[in-house]
Amino acid sequence: MQGSHHHDRSDHGHAHHGHDHDGHGHGAHGHCGHAHATDFGRAFIIGIGLNTAFVLVEAGYGFAANSTALLADAGHNLSDVLGLVVAWIAAVLSRRPPTPRLTYGLRKTSILAALVNAILLLVACGAILLEAIQRLIHPEPIASLTVMVVAAIGIVINGITAWLFASGRKTDLNIRGAYLHMMADAVVSLGVVLAAAAMMMTSWLWLDPAMSLVIVAVIVWGTWGLLRESTAMTLAAVPSGIDPAAVRTFLGEHPGVASIHDLHIWPMSTTETALTAHLVMPAGNPGDAFLIETCRELQRRFGIGHATLQVETSDDVDCALAPDHVV
Repeated sequence: MQGSHHHDRSDHGHAHHGHDHDGHGHGAHGHCGHAHATDFGRAFIIGIGLNTAFVLVEAGYGFAANSTALLADAGHNLSDVLGLVVAWIAAVLSRRPPTPRLTYGLRKTSILAALVNAILLLVACGAILLEAIQRLIHPEPIASLTVMVVAAIGIVINGITAWLFASGRKTDLNIRGAYLHMMADAVVSLGVVLAAAAMMMTSWLWLDPAMSLVIVAVIVWGTWGLLRESTAMTLAAVPSGIDPAAVRTFLGEHPGVASIHDLHIWPMSTTETALTAHLVMPAGNPGDAFLIETCRELQRRFGIGHATLQVETSDDVDCALAPDHVV
């Protein structure tokens, strides 16, 4: 009965912490986060509008100049527009309030969007690769000057769009996906300009597809990290910026904590992290203040804003989740 009473106290402590965190979030954190989201909403609208218009122009001139490089770039730009749309939808959905069934809201859509964005980029690379190989086998003359001008406009448009997302690329994987997508596109357009300029001077038709191959290598290299990280997040892996051993040590160093089990750290979205842990404290439950302060420290030190701590007062309780290999 005693153990049960302590268990209740710990739950109550967490409930109190949850309330406290919400209050804190709406004051300092929540407002800042909302402002960021709104800014990116504008960035998405501008980026999607600019790039859709450019895809239409680039495809038209690609046909006119007989440049499959421009057409391939237009196709790649189209995949970028889709990537931006996916990222924007996720950014909007992840701010939806929770429901009784979707208890975390739709925060995880931002992780799925980052994954979809990485896959879209790799599919676009596959299309460019195929086109480049065909062009190496059957080189064709192109209207180099037209290609240079149109691709140069592409550099400007993609550069501006990437710049709109630059501020969020370090803290939000979904925004980083959108940023990488646009930077990759600026690099593609730059490659097309350089290849067209070299072809005007040398008349070497293979330069155009050869540059495409270099561009594909650059994009794949940049996208691999995004794919790996978003896949890990989808599998509820500890976010890359958090050291799970350091979190375990931090919790274990608290006075009265004899051992820790059932420690889990996972991403709720591309920017928010949750944690659960059972703390064995034989001297008894230290009360709400301990739980609230520990949760605050987890937020401050590790950026873990959604922590649930369960206190058990005896090693003999025989918790079903006690061995670390049990999930």
